[in-house]
Amino acid sequence: MSTIRVSHAYGDHIAVAAAGNGTEILRYVYRPDPDAFESRKPYAHPVRTLAGRTVTGYRPNDHRWHKGLQMTASHLSGQNFWGGNCYVHGQGYLALPERVGSMRHDGFPAFTVEDDRLAFTEELTWVENGGAEWAREKREVTVHSVDEEAGAWALDWSIRLTNIRGEPLAFGSPTTAGREMAGYTGLQWRGPRDFTGGTVFAPDTDADAGKLMGTQGPWLAFTTQHDEVDAHSTLVFAHAPENLDEKRAIHESHWFVRSEPFPTVAFSWAFFEEFELPPGESFAYRYRIVVADGAWDRDRVGTHLEALPW
Repeated sequence: MSTIRVSHAYGDHIAVAAAGNGTEILRYVYRPDPDAFESRKPYAHPVRTLAGRTVTGYRPNDHRWHKGLQMTASHLSGQNFWGGNCYVHGQGYLALPERVGSMRHDGFPAFTVEDDRLAFTEELTWVENGGAEWAREKREVTVHSVDEEAGAWALDWSIRLTNIRGEPLAFGSPTTAGREMAGYTGLQWRGPRDFTGGTVFAPDTDADAGKLMGTQGPWLAFTTQHDEVDAHSTLVFAHAPENLDEKRAIHESHWFVRSEPFPTVAFSWAFFEEFELPPGESFAYRYRIVVADGAWDRDRVGTHLEALPW
């Protein structure tokens, strides 16, 4: 495995670079966004492959609140922790700034840098638009398995969310609110323009992005050919085993995925049905994103994931 270099601009962002060629592969930004309508919250952008290909989009003109890789909650007890317009059944998407909440960065209680690994714990508070604190989040982010020979590295992102509101928190999505096959919520990736029309695949099926929408599975991959350079990149989105264990997960997860009209993937925890988190209770999920150079196929993805134990 290769070594990494980590820099921290306090109050602003954390950056990780591959020591071999100096490419910045991850920038985690936690300073408050200037625009409250876009739902102030930390995000990862730019995210790059080891060869320097950018694989995240930031504030695209169709959805300004899409920012790289970010934790979201599109429908939460009448509030929107995703950003932007709110879906209201029978009326469509409406600009309702009074419903847009935020995720406040409270600190890094743990921060560890090793030669080939960065791991930090972040504490956040989910604040509804009026200022009431609804949830405490413990987020863990780890950069690891930087492998120049394989042309890939891995990002683990976990969440543990506790209800501090005093009444149940109801998690949903546009689909639970009445819009068919639009169940986006949870950890969301937005790709840059050159991922539009890219190839999406999953294990044990030949289904494309359209047919994978709303399905379940241990992982999903998205590959594209870049503009400007003769190169491909592949992103792999993977669940930790317990996420798909009905006895351990608080709620079933489904894929929200689009290749067109814009590229996006979300680990949706409330695609088809709402679920409630009682006061004082918590839920947790763990995810992994592999960022790779080249157009990987199903066998290569499966083999690489098997070599990365949880």
